[in-house]
Amino acid sequence: MATLLRPALSLMVLMTAITGVIYPLTVTGIAQLAFPQQANGSLIRDSAGQVQGSALIAQAFTGDGWFHPRPSAGAFATVSSAASNLAPSNPALATRVKDSAAQLVVADQGPVPLALLTTSGSGLDPHLPPEAIRYQLARVAAARNLPVQTLEQLLEKHTEQPLVGPPVVNVLLLNQALAQLEN
Repeated sequence: MATLLRPALSLMVLMTAITGVIYPLTVTGIAQLAFPQQANGSLIRDSAGQVQGSALIAQAFTGDGWFHPRPSAGAFATVSSAASNLAPSNPALATRVKDSAAQLVVADQGPVPLALLTTSGSGLDPHLPPEAIRYQLARVAAARNLPVQTLEQLLEKHTEQPLVGPPVVNVLLLNQALAQLEN
């Protein structure tokens, strides 16, 4: 029996050391050297060096003077990040979307973009399509007493083109740039 247990236990200890200690430390070290910003959470800091958030996680912005992200099923809490799991046939989803559309409607702007009414799969997607930001331009411009053209230029500057998929705008980065306009 000992001749069977000894090699099994030795292999278990060796594989635990490799997969549980050596491999994670190696990958972490490489990530810290090659991609330090991403390895540390893609944190966004203000001019004073204070952490404002992460470029990977949406944050709630309220008030007419800010660009709003898409809704979050988990109230922007990373602990409970998830989709709402409401099917298109669920009356609760239709009611939530209808109520959100009534709150977000802007006169003479047409229908509210779907990205401002629906949650993402994680509930924390920090990006919106440029059209969803463009829909909010008049509201933000009026609240901040800024020309819409200034905000359009800010939108163009912060529109990203990922390798795959349509253009997107990181709402936190856009709002951070918006706050810097006042300084």
